[in-house]
Amino acid sequence: MKLEHDTWVVVADGEKFLLLRNIGDQEFMHLEVVDHETSKNAPARELASDRAGRQHDATRKVSGGVESWGKSAMQETDWHRVAEEHFAEDVAEKLLELRSAGRFRHLLVIADPRSLGAMRSLYDDRLAPAIVAEIDKDLTNLPLDKIEASIKAWDVA
Repeated sequence: MKLEHDTWVVVADGEKFLLLRNIGDQEFMHLEVVDHETSKNAPARELASDRAGRQHDATRKVSGGVESWGKSAMQETDWHRVAEEHFAEDVAEKLLELRSAGRFRHLLVIADPRSLGAMRSLYDDRLAPAIVAEIDKDLTNLPLDKIEASIKAWDVA
């Protein structure tokens, strides 16, 4: 994929984001860092306080002629995942603010699938027209030259 001069690129996952700008041209991409942030999201084991609760079933269980009301375990909330979704939503809100302020005309969004879904939920008619493409990959731990190579190798189908 070729990016126009001054196209912005956001590379995000649930814990960090890089906001980049192409200071090169379509032939020779050169990304520079505009902004970055890392979440202070603690591991899931530190966010949960108890084991999952239990609830009484609403239906009777009949086994061998004996009626009983059962109990079922409730699924525990993954607070780490919740925090990651909130972080992705915060990134989308930051992009909306930057777009509203006229900071960029074109944007490439690169994020892991879960974060991309959380971000998409906040796109509106101010941001959506600026998005030239979305790549559902986690590239946040790569150096800039590898991110550039991944963008160049990505083919819009």
